[in-house]
Amino acid sequence: MTNVLFSPLTLPNGAVISNRIAKAAMAESLAGPGQLPDERLARLDNYFASSGIGLLITGNVMIDPLALGSPGDIVLTKDSDLTPFRAWANAGRSKGAHFWMQINHPGRQTMAALGQPGWAPSEVAVDLGKNSKLISPPKELSDEQIKRIIQKFADAASQAEKAEFTGVEIHAAHGYLISQFLSPLTNLRTDQWGGSLENRARLLLEVIRAVRAAVSKEFCVAVKINSADFQRGGFEVSDAVKVVQMLNEQAVDLVELSGGSYESPAMQGQTQDGRTLAREAYFLDFARDIAKIARMPIMTTGGIRRREIAESVLAQGVSMVGIASALAMDPALPLAWRNNKHKDGLFPIVNFKDKTLAGFARLAMIKRQLQRLGDGLQPKINASPMYSLIRDQLRTRKLAKRYVAWSNNIINN
Repeated sequence: MTNVLFSPLTLPNGAVISNRIAKAAMAESLAGPGQLPDERLARLDNYFASSGIGLLITGNVMIDPLALGSPGDIVLTKDSDLTPFRAWANAGRSKGAHFWMQINHPGRQTMAALGQPGWAPSEVAVDLGKNSKLISPPKELSDEQIKRIIQKFADAASQAEKAEFTGVEIHAAHGYLISQFLSPLTNLRTDQWGGSLENRARLLLEVIRAVRAAVSKEFCVAVKINSADFQRGGFEVSDAVKVVQMLNEQAVDLVELSGGSYESPAMQGQTQDGRTLAREAYFLDFARDIAKIARMPIMTTGGIRRREIAESVLAQGVSMVGIASALAMDPALPLAWRNNKHKDGLFPIVNFKDKTLAGFARLAMIKRQLQRLGDGLQPKINASPMYSLIRDQLRTRKLAKRYVAWSNNIINN
């Protein structure tokens, strides 16, 4: 079993990933002016490329300049200058790893400070309690708007291939737009896009078909979905099984299983519905069961920081392990595992009573480590959660001001 973690994986389209460890997507919040990647992102992913992993997946790259989750998001459209994207792709691929771009639309999960409404399947606002005001009120998408969004996903994938990324991951998890369509809590529509699971999955399937048609066969197309929303009445494990069965009929090269949303951040080990997740490999039980019916490789992400846990994930039929926070804290962790050194990854600890605030603080701590790496510095292991949160809020405010000026120029021209 000790060699499986570093054995190759052949995908349905014939592409080969050199080993079974992936750097899962994380929110870098490192967009430069014009929401473009700059040398900081290239430097960051060069670090990860040097860590001995087989696959790197970027943080969110948004497909619409007027639909961002946060002001540090990268944007890629059919009109984007690909020069900085090529530099980014070259850095991520510099040591031979696959480098996939995660493409996304935030839907209703967009910050109010950006000055844009959240677009969603239905006008169901994000409920963060006293922190709900941080999120824009949503507006319901029309049929025509939905079709334009599908085309924007295809345009972004085509551009990613031209920029020499080796694949894209369509983000259909964590409460973003496609996930909102999948969930009966946020999709109250009665037209072809809502109601039955088949209708709620229509957007995801249409996006996959449009993306696949826009890229070459050799270009990898992956999908990230929730194993569950972890909210009562939401998208459940039984729904995830049925969606993966639908994906079996599509040209999908890998499915990553995660879970949760802003309201129920299960990807951080917390749930709104009271379910208890494992301390590591949060979604392994779900991934193991789904892998039994999936025709494509399954990857699971969430809390993995020890080699023995990563190996146990593979032993249960899952094809790849995604590591996020532990890599931000120590990019060299996979190299230690490859060299048979005993080394456990670190995870940021936050003990705030307010769970929403604690979630924001954890994200802030991880973003701070990624930004340090992008600046050529080493991670700060003993970073203060409160200082990291305040720093992130101040930085976000500054980036939001820059974004509003940029987006106003787009609207006015």
